[in-house]
Amino acid sequence: MCLVKLYKNCRMRVLVCAALTAVVAGCGGTGQPFEYIHLPGTEPAAGANMPFTSAIQVRSGNMLFLAGTVGAPSPHSHPHIPAEFDHLDFGAEASTIRVMESIKAMVEAAGGEITDVIQVTKFVKDVGSNGDAIREVMNRYWGPSHRPASTTVEIVRLATDPRFILEVEAIAVLPD
Repeated sequence: MCLVKLYKNCRMRVLVCAALTAVVAGCGGTGQPFEYIHLPGTEPAAGANMPFTSAIQVRSGNMLFLAGTVGAPSPHSHPHIPAEFDHLDFGAEASTIRVMESIKAMVEAAGGEITDVIQVTKFVKDVGSNGDAIREVMNRYWGPSHRPASTTVEIVRLATDPRFILEVEAIAVLPD
């Protein structure tokens, strides 16, 4: 008899916890499947002008993992043929525009928007010379209020072609 009461009591607790979790998850209010996490003083309202968000918590949605892109024409030969890239502008702004257009196209092909990207890893050749232009272009694509979590790694060269200065891999969370 005690086991039956214990089973019913545990089952009730599980049901109550599940219902409470569903209610809390639905109270985000933004409609986004993720939430920006800001440390004190890094909130946009505090006047922080950061080009990234320290952390983003995923509450729901479908995760999309994007392979690194250098903004090369798609498709292109493998192994790489350098002549296929001779017509490209390898400057920081032009390279970043091609990379962001590629990321945007991939996210849209999956049914999302560029602002569904929550994390990027940038592999940059010569951050000192190229970093500011890259951040400026990326921020134009994110818009005034969206900043994904971001990591920048300085590299000597990219495997695709030594003329490329930027490769970006990304994670997006698309709405259900």
